[in-house]
Amino acid sequence: MGESIDICVNGEPRSIAAGSSVAMLLAEHGLHPQRVAVEVNERLVRRADFDAAVLCPRDRIEIVTLVGGG
Repeated sequence: MGESIDICVNGEPRSIAAGSSVAMLLAEHGLHPQRVAVEVNERLVRRADFDAAVLCPRDRIEIVTLVGGG
């Protein structure tokens, strides 16, 4: 098994594989990238950058699911 790092996702501690990106984290949670907004350490990550945004130990990630309606 590869190395892992500890992060916090929506206030909950998690361990993920070292080198994981935001896109990989979303896939692991079964979330569609077009239906969420993601902040890493209180900075919004653009959807275009999900693949390139590599997570680091102790990063704080907030994932908000976007819901339409009216």
